[in-house]
Amino acid sequence: MLMNAPATFIQSYIDDLNDALNQLKPGAALTRIQAAWLGTCLTGILLMNSVCWAKFERASLGDCKVAALSWVFRKASIPWDWLLRVSVVLILKRYGITEGVLAFDESDRARSKSTKRIYKVYKQKHKGSGGYVNGQTIVLLLLVTSSITVPVGFFFYMPDPALKQWDKEDKRLKNSGIAKKDRPIKPERDSAYPTKTEIALGLLKEFKVAHSLIKIKGVLADALYGEKAFMDEAAKESGGSQVISQLRKNQNIEYIDFQKINFRTNKNDRGETGL
Repeated sequence: MLMNAPATFIQSYIDDLNDALNQLKPGAALTRIQAAWLGTCLTGILLMNSVCWAKFERASLGDCKVAALSWVFRKASIPWDWLLRVSVVLILKRYGITEGVLAFDESDRARSKSTKRIYKVYKQKHKGSGGYVNGQTIVLLLLVTSSITVPVGFFFYMPDPALKQWDKEDKRLKNSGIAKKDRPIKPERDSAYPTKTEIALGLLKEFKVAHSLIKIKGVLADALYGEKAFMDEAAKESGGSQVISQLRKNQNIEYIDFQKINFRTNKNDRGETGL
């Protein structure tokens, strides 16, 4: 399948995107070359189901060179954060969405056993083989509505290398019988490596700023985020909406058996009965 020009609906989307960028952030609109590059990439992704410069070059019969496509991606001053924000605004406006539920999720993406040049790549347990592989962890924020589910934010998570090394050494010394007072003190976490809960709260705050007119009906998260500090802060940031998290295996729940409660009724001076 040949790729000589952007698909019509993709070109229409880029035009709308530029108009919205001019309105929300004057001066952030894409240049002619940047818009043409984005149209080529989106059309290539649609046709190839992949983000691969070499495939895009072959599909364009050599009109779009790998070096040129890669250079624009790496060097051009494209406002990436604003592209995502404005794209979400356009989608929500197109579908008339005014409310929804925010859901946090995360995804581990295995990359290679040896690569170190990919952003925020680190050693992960590979579920398929049971071994280890270098990969990325992406924390996602999704907006779930009655009509569509759309990703509205993401951030790459990576454990603090210094903390990871300390934890490994601390376990080795502990197993060797070294007392805690004689083991190295746990280092402070580097702010360049926030925890997943810190990332999630940051994404929630960014969503509120970028989409202040969207009513948040609730916040969903898995067991990893089921700690009081996160749930209280998430409820505050979402305007007091309910925050629901999966229970951890070491958490308990408290319930009331209403069948064993004896209710006492009283009558007031007007003969009305109440509890």
